[in-house]
Amino acid sequence: MTEVASGDGPAHRAPPVVREISFTDIVECLGAGMRDFRAAPLFGLFFGVVYAAAGWALLYLFYTLEVNYYVYPMATGFAMVAPFIAAGLYEVSRRLERGDPLSWTSVLTSVRTAGGKDLGWMVVVTTFAYIIWLDVAIALYVIFYGLKPLSLYELIQAIITTPMGALFFVIGNTVGLALSLVVFSITAVSFPLLFDRDVDFVTAMITSVKTVLANPRPMIMWCAIIGGLFAISILSVFVALIGVLPVLGHATWHLYRRVIEDPPDTS
Repeated sequence: MTEVASGDGPAHRAPPVVREISFTDIVECLGAGMRDFRAAPLFGLFFGVVYAAAGWALLYLFYTLEVNYYVYPMATGFAMVAPFIAAGLYEVSRRLERGDPLSWTSVLTSVRTAGGKDLGWMVVVTTFAYIIWLDVAIALYVIFYGLKPLSLYELIQAIITTPMGALFFVIGNTVGLALSLVVFSITAVSFPLLFDRDVDFVTAMITSVKTVLANPRPMIMWCAIIGGLFAISILSVFVALIGVLPVLGHATWHLYRRVIEDPPDTS
């Protein structure tokens, strides 16, 4: 792997160094994520169930309030908040990597501690992006269908059988894809970087964007893998998330470790 960025000044001030990676690295990181999940399945299942349960709660809320036009954008945009939920998985992978003992106390304490740092600001950024996506979705719905609420069945039927419905679907997904790519670029490695090092969230986001720009093809592949697995999860009504989240969370840690160079040893 080739170094493509470097920092100046004291080690604690130097920006993270981004490496070049290949498609093989993506595949190997995914395999490492699966191995970590198998090595500590209870932790992975716990965070997977928490994430899936949040999705079920939102689905139930929107269905109860009869705002069915929110269901699809809620489901498709739900991946935006996944990196923070996976913070505990980063700690599990870090401990497995170092050979440190695993315990619920150590993992949950690390998540709580990290949440009080700039990692919390990243949660604000991704949550804000999620809210923007939901607002855009409802704005598009009003443009195409006005204020008349359609049932979920009626909306699906309109998308399948009418030109206006098809156009609504295409435009909505195009806008959602564009926003998702922006969010992916600023979060690809920023969450594990913030979790692992004492950097501010702006530096983390810039580093994440640099990572994507330095490795466009492998990172597009990684984005496509995430999108495909989340599409399967949506079709399963979030049940598949119970296994998908831990694998992707562990794999994200290993991707971060490969693409971001270790800080200089100042000891």
